[in-house]
Amino acid sequence: MKLSKPRNSSKATRLSPPEIKSLKDLRDVQRLMAGALFMPLNAQDGMQTRWTDGRRMADVAEEFIKPNDRLTSFERLEIYSRSYWFRVLDCFYDDYPGLRAVLGQRTFMKLAEAYLAKYPSASFTLRNLGSRLEKFIRDEPERVGRKLDLALDVVRFEWAQVVAFDGLAKSPLHIDELLGADPGKLQLGLQPYITFLALDFPVDDFMLAVKKHDALRSEASNAKTSAPKTTHQKNVALPKREKTFVAVHRHDCALYYKRLTPESYKLLSALRKGVNVNDACARALRGASPSADWAAKIKTWFQNWSSLGWFCKFEK
Repeated sequence: MKLSKPRNSSKATRLSPPEIKSLKDLRDVQRLMAGALFMPLNAQDGMQTRWTDGRRMADVAEEFIKPNDRLTSFERLEIYSRSYWFRVLDCFYDDYPGLRAVLGQRTFMKLAEAYLAKYPSASFTLRNLGSRLEKFIRDEPERVGRKLDLALDVVRFEWAQVVAFDGLAKSPLHIDELLGADPGKLQLGLQPYITFLALDFPVDDFMLAVKKHDALRSEASNAKTSAPKTTHQKNVALPKREKTFVAVHRHDCALYYKRLTPESYKLLSALRKGVNVNDACARALRGASPSADWAAKIKTWFQNWSSLGWFCKFEK
């Protein structure tokens, strides 16, 4: 398979092989194409005019994209570059309304572009687009300024929603299956789609407020023609610090947030680590008020969690 022949091939080392004769040649062309697509757009939402080494992007495009009777190699490549960026920015915009509300539209869009330039889409599904966002913000905290703690809480919460929406579900254990088991030896698995969060802010209430006030956006088409625009958005009051424990899960194909007490959070976290039921309960109640009827409370918790299908077989 022959590729397009660049006019200035003698002036610089080719970035793509002149012909595809092996899997290595194919991978080289694919990497070149991906590199071109993943370069951020310019201020006018067009493809960059220079390659990373300073050579003209038009010359690079001619190495592996053929022109036609209407479009140059650069123009044909630009269509794909713009489509990629408009699509991923639109998905990112939709997936993180809470972070958008915390940072404001302009700061959010700058962060989105920087994040996607550093961590471009590398999965067959766009659901994984924000999987490294928490790491990105921790590595570059200046992008969120004084709102770092709240931004991290919100990002963790919004990623937990992604996991809860389509995360793996295992066959649930029912409460009857646990009767008679030795709590000192019993280990319980928890559904992979559930995330238990210890937060510094009541993000669950904040997210409900954001969703209530967030303007409805039109369905994203498969071929976007523009990036999300900065629009006026009704302000949502930012939450004040308040230690909060939440389980983000799904039930009957719908997302839910469930508040946890500090004790129930500790218990569930211990179970997830493989601690047996007896020791998990002991860990949860360290420092707890001795006047409470903890036996009754724990029984109610287990009945509730079991009815929601949270328990499954523990796998080492």
